[in-house]
Amino acid sequence: MRVALAQILATDDPAANLELVRDHTALAAQQGATVVVFPEATMCRFGVSLKPVAEPLDGPWADAVREIAATNDVLVVAGMFTPTDDGRVTNTLLAVGRGVDTAYDKIHLYDAFGFAESDTVMPGSTPVVVDVDGENIGLATCYDIRFPELFRALADRGASTVLLPASWGAGEGKVEQWELLVRARALDSTTFVVACDQADPLARGIDPGKAPRGVGHSLVASPFGTVVESLGDDPGLLVVDVDTASVEKTRQVLPVLANRRM
Repeated sequence: MRVALAQILATDDPAANLELVRDHTALAAQQGATVVVFPEATMCRFGVSLKPVAEPLDGPWADAVREIAATNDVLVVAGMFTPTDDGRVTNTLLAVGRGVDTAYDKIHLYDAFGFAESDTVMPGSTPVVVDVDGENIGLATCYDIRFPELFRALADRGASTVLLPASWGAGEGKVEQWELLVRARALDSTTFVVACDQADPLARGIDPGKAPRGVGHSLVASPFGTVVESLGDDPGLLVVDVDTASVEKTRQVLPVLANRRM
């Protein structure tokens, strides 16, 4: 399975961000990717009010992503925001293309490091696995990476690969934590973890403020926890061949899922 990680630097303009999705998806498809992963908050960066930009899953922004996915015959996974009845939004991954049309609402909200995502975002509750060309792919978002039980639950539902869009907040040691956690979750669940972060605003001379805006360093980790390939902090596109057939072999050698006692 050829997967592309589109490490973009989203703005507060959903229309401009949609053009980034369009351009990067076309470029990834030209390189043979069938799955294109964009970061969390692709629709609109954090640090601004999200309620005015939130749209339903059948709204114009999501429909435009569907058109992009169909035109390029790929699965596109991108972070957006959908409205709720209580005045907050949901932090949603839209997954469309190649026979898939679904969404995942972020379960674990980023109430950490002095930021309270739950003030404006309603949590999801249901793990999501999609079937793409016969491959089972799990979905997770950013802060979810700190919760191994979710990744094991996705593996229990048949996932051999987990796609993890993120907008990972900067701070002391945060890049090291990001890389460590992605590799650890791959080991915990013996899956490939495809982790696509927002690029680092500082790489383009933009002050991110206090909101989680990304540190870059998108990467793919193997079921043995090794880094297959990675990016730096600048925007970029990384195309990686994910050997999903190796997952079952890994689980035979390292049967941590089968050996669980609790």
